[in-house]
Amino acid sequence: MPNFDTREVESASSLRRRLRLPFTDLALLTRALTHRSFVNEYEAVEDNERLEFLGDAVLDFLAGAWVYNRFPELPEGDLTKIRSALVRNDQLASFARKLELGAALRLGRGEAATGGRNRDNLLGSAFEALIGALYLDCGLEKVKEFVTPIFEDAREFILEKIHDPKSDLQEWSQSKKLGSPHYRLVAASGPAHAATFEMVVEIAGEEKGRGSGTSKSAAEHAAAKDAMKNLGLL
Repeated sequence: MPNFDTREVESASSLRRRLRLPFTDLALLTRALTHRSFVNEYEAVEDNERLEFLGDAVLDFLAGAWVYNRFPELPEGDLTKIRSALVRNDQLASFARKLELGAALRLGRGEAATGGRNRDNLLGSAFEALIGALYLDCGLEKVKEFVTPIFEDAREFILEKIHDPKSDLQEWSQSKKLGSPHYRLVAASGPAHAATFEMVVEIAGEEKGRGSGTSKSAAEHAAAKDAMKNLGLL
């Protein structure tokens, strides 16, 4: 069995310092970073799959609690959409990339050579394993402290992914018995092949937002999003 060159990856102790993780058990953190391909090639007791299973459950709970408290005005269906978007593997992989978690993963040589450090399914699973290990070592409250800023940073992006601002604005306007929003073109500039349009959106005769885009449709979406922000709905 070949020897593992520790210079190839960031150590668990370095990762702990860099991310200010409150781990006391470095062996547990190391296991969270260990892919099954590493166990197959080097001397390692266990991979991170059991921690991944645990982290998945912990993340699902904390994401649900965060969404529930963060968006008190939203109905159950929208809360479910936001929670699901937060814990999807591609989103977890995005979290892992922001933490530069790939640099610390212990992978087999073949997995590392074929781009495993930047693969969505591997990164998302590693993030879950990290959460599972943090839960075992430090408890739920420390995990909450760690993931809450991560969720907050993703908030606007997640909302954009699950909501169409034009549809949401119309739903809000009609629920207030104000009728449908009206979009009006106020400016157009540039050559025909690269024009920029500016639209305003009015509700009950009052301007609520404005936006620009390279098509009228894009400008309407930008105006609707601006109106949602101005109305305190985003």
